[in-house]
Parts: sequence; structure tokens; C-alpha cells
Amino acid sequence: MVKGVIILFSAAVVTALTVNHFSPWGIALIGNWNTEKGVISAKPKNDVVAHEREIGDIHIVKEIYDRGGALFVDARPVEVFNEGHIAGAVPFPAGEMEERIEAFINTHAPETRIITYCSGRECEDSHILAEYLTDFGFKTVQVFVDGFPAWEKEGYPVE
Repeated sequence: MVKGVIILFSAAVVTALTVNHFSPWGIALIGNWNTEKGVISAKPKNDVVAHEREIGDIHIVKEIYDRGGALFVDARPVEVFNEGHIAGAVPFPAGEMEERIEAFINTHAPETRIITYCSGRECEDSHILAEYLTDFGFKTVQVFVDGFPAWEKEGYPVE
């Protein structure tokens, strides 16, 4: 009886792990969970998180902002954007990319330096948006990984 339970349990575990691995909605079992290295990602490969495009130092982001050297693009939902955002930023929710891309392209040149942000290191929306904008021909798209919460905490300009 015990042997049968062990065999049944083992078969269930193997089946569950196999289905999880091949399912598009599967849960990654390993990944980057260290926020010190950038955005948290459950998926170690084939992921939207491109750590080389991240800006992890808020002081560098503030210098760029002060020079007027980039367009800040908020990837959070419009309702959240309206509650507070980096002063001068434009909303471009990651969940509405297809609806908004044409107007964005018509308003901003491909050479525009863009810095996307969202709600911090646990949020991948800014990476999703950065990749999307890059795919549409924007040449310099970076991600402010600490996002609006860090900006607001520092007392930097918000609207």
C-alpha cells in the first residue's frame, strides 16, 4: 500500500512539473529574486527583463531629469498615473500598448531618449513597455527600475 502511494505521488509530481513547464501560464521555479540586481523576475530566460537597459541609481535618473534629457513614460495604469507621477511624465500603460502606440509614434521621434518606469522593482510593466517601444523603432529606451515610489520618497518633483 505504501509503495503504491509513493508511486502515485511521484507520478502526480512529475505530471504537475511537466504541465507547469510547458504551460504558458506555468510558474517559474527558479529566477532572479534579488532586487539588488534589478527587477525581480520569476523567469530567468526568454523574459522581458533586460537588465542592461536598467538604470538602478536614482541620482543618475534625477540628473537626466534635471537636464531635460529624456521623456519619462509611466507604464502604470492611467488611474494610478492620475494619483501621482513624475512631473512631466506621460502615461502609456503597458496594458494599453496597442491602443496607444500610433499616437505615441506620431508625437515622439524615434531618436527621443525615453525612460520608462512603473511601481518599483517588483513591477515588470516598464520593461514590457521599453521592449515594445524598442520594437517600434525607438533607439534609446531605458528603465528606471525603482520607479515612482522611490522618486516620490526622495521628494523629487511629482504631479
